[in-house]
Amino acid sequence: MKETVADPTPLYAQLEAQIATDIASGDLPVGAQLPTEDELIERFKVSRTTVRKAIQNLAGRGLVEIRRGTGTFVTMPRITQELTDLTGFVEDMRALGHNPTARLIDRTVVTASDDVARHLALVAGTRVMRIRRVRLANGIAMSLDETYLPLEIGKKIVTHDLEAEPIFALLEQRYDIALVEAEYRLEATAADGDVAAALGVEVGSPIFLIERTSYSTGDTPVDYEKLHYRSDLIRFTTRLARRRPTGV
Repeated sequence: MKETVADPTPLYAQLEAQIATDIASGDLPVGAQLPTEDELIERFKVSRTTVRKAIQNLAGRGLVEIRRGTGTFVTMPRITQELTDLTGFVEDMRALGHNPTARLIDRTVVTASDDVARHLALVAGTRVMRIRRVRLANGIAMSLDETYLPLEIGKKIVTHDLEAEPIFALLEQRYDIALVEAEYRLEATAADGDVAAALGVEVGSPIFLIERTSYSTGDTPVDYEKLHYRSDLIRFTTRLARRRPTGV
């Protein structure tokens, strides 16, 4: 591509389209670093202003991420997930056409804090199983999940390959524990050191924190989770019905 008046398309748009094509074809896969400004200038024989405009447009489209002092990297377009059903990460990602995987950080017996005990209807200080995993979609870390289970259930769950087998599937299919409903709480927070390291982001990066307590029959809590999602890679939607007004 050369700076010429033969093509009426602005040069920055031509460069933007070329890079977008390379991303779509896989020549520039997710996580790949784009050539530097100087390399793009030399390769396409364009000005620095042209290069910067093209990169800014690509960033605006969510195709690349500009990391100050590091470079520009191909990013995964933000995933839109509906919060309408009680589903696990694997089910959600597969339904959206993504490849879900997991990386186990640890599985250990801990004493339940007041918060964990309250969600699992236990006495504070009771021993519970904690499982921490990084959940990935198409090889990109999406969330850090902390799962707390009553100890007797947890001891069974950790005998399985937790990088390959979803906990929800194990509870329902291996141990006949039906998951009936869940309570969600979602808030915006900032990544602390552990979350940032697990997700490969800077400390203080914006994070969605979802607290989810899943219940079995008889309103029995069996699974309490703290899910830390990268807010730059996912958005959540839901659809609400209006209650019929009374006394009008």
